[in-house]
Amino acid sequence: MASDEIKQSLKLFIVLSRAHKAINESTNQFIQKSGVNPTEFAVLELLYHKGRQPLQQIGNKILLASGSITYVADKLEKRGYLARISCPSDRRVTYAEITDAGAAFMGELFPEHEQQLHELLSALTSEEKETAIELLKKLGLSIKDLSY
Repeated sequence: MASDEIKQSLKLFIVLSRAHKAINESTNQFIQKSGVNPTEFAVLELLYHKGRQPLQQIGNKILLASGSITYVADKLEKRGYLARISCPSDRRVTYAEITDAGAAFMGELFPEHEQQLHELLSALTSEEKETAIELLKKLGLSIKDLSY
């Protein structure tokens, strides 16, 4: 492989990393102003959009270690944003469900979050965003096929 191609791959990695870091930092600051941390927001966002979820599966869906989910769920439950519900058919399963207070909180916060993301990404045209989505999907899917 040509040295220039390797350097180009390294440059792409650096540019992607910096863009991700900038977007993440700005988004995390926005979320923390609302009184929750990014992990709590991710749990609430999942429950708000997808409904009741088995507590044991939330970690995989938001990319969080399963041991941390109990801690996050405890914090959200104390705030009144999340309720735990036992599964009637399997005592090993506990569901997490967003409460009315949690849904009201997310109903106010999520549209602001969407707008903030839209503003962060406004340097790209609609067509450029579509191209970026296609290219990054292609990249992500190709990496899943590689084994190291």
